[in-house]
Amino acid sequence: MESFRKVIKGWLGKALLILFLTPLALVGIEGYFSSGSKDTVKSVNGTEISKKDLEQLTNSLKEQYLTYAKGDETLLNQNFISNKALETLIARQLLLQQADKLGISLSDSQLVHMIQQQPSFQKDGQFSEELFANYLKSIGMTNVAFIQSLRKDHALKMLTSTFMDYALVSKLDIMQIANLQTEQRTLELASVKLDDYKKAVKVTDAELNAYFKKHESSFKQPTSVDVDYVVISPSNVKGASTEVTDAELLQAYNAFAEKQKQSAEPSVKHILITADGRTDAEAKKLADEVAAKIKAGTAFAAAAAQYSEDPSSKANGGTIAVYQKGIFGDAFDQTVASLKAGQVSAPVKTDYGYHLIETAAPAVQVPSFEAEKERLRAEVLKTKNANVFSDTVNSLNDAVVSNDALDVVTQEIKGTQVQSVKGFMLSSSHPILSDANVKVKLFNDDVKNGDRNVSSSIQLANGDAVWVKVRNYRAAGVQTFAEAKEQVKAKLIEQKAYEAAKAKIQAALTEFKTKPAAEVNKADINFVSAGTFTRADGMLKRDIQRAAFSLPAPKAGFWSVSTAKLPNELVVVAVTNVNKTSSNALTDEQLGELTQLYQQLRGQQELDDYTRYLKEHAKIK
Repeated sequence: MESFRKVIKGWLGKALLILFLTPLALVGIEGYFSSGSKDTVKSVNGTEISKKDLEQLTNSLKEQYLTYAKGDETLLNQNFISNKALETLIARQLLLQQADKLGISLSDSQLVHMIQQQPSFQKDGQFSEELFANYLKSIGMTNVAFIQSLRKDHALKMLTSTFMDYALVSKLDIMQIANLQTEQRTLELASVKLDDYKKAVKVTDAELNAYFKKHESSFKQPTSVDVDYVVISPSNVKGASTEVTDAELLQAYNAFAEKQKQSAEPSVKHILITADGRTDAEAKKLADEVAAKIKAGTAFAAAAAQYSEDPSSKANGGTIAVYQKGIFGDAFDQTVASLKAGQVSAPVKTDYGYHLIETAAPAVQVPSFEAEKERLRAEVLKTKNANVFSDTVNSLNDAVVSNDALDVVTQEIKGTQVQSVKGFMLSSSHPILSDANVKVKLFNDDVKNGDRNVSSSIQLANGDAVWVKVRNYRAAGVQTFAEAKEQVKAKLIEQKAYEAAKAKIQAALTEFKTKPAAEVNKADINFVSAGTFTRADGMLKRDIQRAAFSLPAPKAGFWSVSTAKLPNELVVVAVTNVNKTSSNALTDEQLGELTQLYQQLRGQQELDDYTRYLKEHAKIK
C-alpha cells in the first residue's frame, strides 16, 4: 500500500530521523578523537574528557548543522552545539566504562582479522597495506590508535545493540499505529473568504489595547537593522593585467619547487614495543635489548619483523606507509627531525609504548618547468589581478573608514551605488547582506551597543568587497503597543471577521450534529469534494489536517464538521466517511518495516534512559 510507504516517510519516520540525526550518535565516534591533550573539561568517574576532544566533536557537529543552515554560521546556536558535544562525550564515556565493567571487548587478533576482512582494505581479494595506510592518513590516525579506537567502538556497538536491536515492542501498539496511519478520511471542504467581513469590522483603541495586553507575547520582534551598503567587484576595477613575464614565471617555478622539497616527508621506520601484557619497565628493557641487537648488526627490517608490535608496518621492515607529524606525539616527531639518514634512535617513549626509529631522506621528484609552465602562468596572472583589486580595496578602505562615508566608493569607482535595506534580520535572504561575514558585522556587540560607523571592507564569498553602515538597530524583544499597533489592528480585524463568518454559518454547523447531511441547509456553505486522505499524506494544510483528523467518525449519512482558520480565510472541514483500513491488509514486509522502525525508536528511548541512569550514579566534575 502506498499509504503505508508514506507512514515510514511521515510523522513517525520524521520523529526517528530527528532522533537518529542527533549529531554523531554515541556509537562510531571514537575515530574522531585522538589522545595527547591534557586540558580537561570534564572528569567522568576519574576518566578525563579533554578540551581537544570536545573541540573536535563540537566542530564536527557544527559542520553537520551548517548543512542545514546552508553554510551560514551566524544562524547556529554555538552554546547549544558545544553543550550537545559535551553531553555526547559524557554519555559515550559512561557507556565505555560500563562495557569495560561488563567485560565487553575483542582481542587484538580478532580486531586485526576484522580489519583485514574489510573489502575497502582489500585489493584482488587480499589485504592491502597501501589501502589501509591511505585510510589511516585520511583520518589522521596510526594503526595502533586505530585498533584501540576499533576496540572501543566495537564495545560500544555490542552494548548499545542490546538496546537498539532487542527492544520489546507490543504487537498491539504496532497494529494501532498501522491502523491510525492507514485510516482513510473522505473530506468535503468549503472556503469562506474574509475580505467582505473585514469591511464591516470596526475596532476601537480600547479593543486594540485589550487585545495587545492579552496577546502581548505574540508580538515579538527579532533583531533587525536598517543598513546602507556599497559593493565592488574586480570587473569594476581598471588596471587588470593580461601578461606574465618570463622572469615572473621562473620566480613562480622556483617557489613551487622549493615548496615541493620542503613539504616532502622523510621515509620513517619504527619498531614498536608496547606495554600490553607487560610492565612499562619490561617494555623499556625489551626495547633496549632490540636496540642493542641492531647496533650489533641485526638488520632493522629483521628486528621489526621479529619484535615490532605494530601489525601494519612490521611486515614491511617497520616502514610507516604514510608518516604525518603529530600522529605519535611530539617526542616521536622530534626524534625523526634529529636523526640522520640511516641512523637508529634510542628507545623513544610515547603514549603507545617504546619506539626504535630509523629515517631515510625523502625522494622528491619535482615536475619540470615546461610541465608546470601553463598552470603557473594562469596562477601568476590570477595573483596579479587579485593584487590590483586588493590594492584598490585597501586604498578605498582607508578613505571610507576615515570619512565614515560610503559615497567615497561611488565617487572613485564607476558603476557602483549606495543601496539601502530596512528591517534586515539574521534569517533574511539577500544576495549581499546574507553573506555570513557581512552578518557578523551587522549584528555584533559593537553595533548592539550603539556603533553606527561604516565598516571596514568585507570580502564576500564570490571575491567581491562590500562596506556596510548600520543606520538603526532594533533589539529582539516584545514590541511596544505603539510599534505593534498596526499588526494588532490587522489581527483583531481578522479575528472579528472570522467570528462573523462563523456566526453566519453557525446554524448549519449546529444542524450537522443532529441531522443527516442531506437535510442540512447548506445555502451559505459551498462545499467541494476534496478527496480521500490519510494522516501520512502531507497534502493538506496543517490546520485543515488537524481539524479533519480530530473529528469523530460520522454515522452513516451524517458528516462530522469543524472549522479551520487560515490567513484571510475560514475553511469548513467536513469528514463524510472514514475507512478504517485493517492492519491485516498490510503485507508481512510492510509490518516488518513498521515494527523495525518502532523498535528502533523504543530502543533509542531505552538507551537514553540507561545512559541517564549511569549519569545519575556517576561522579562527573
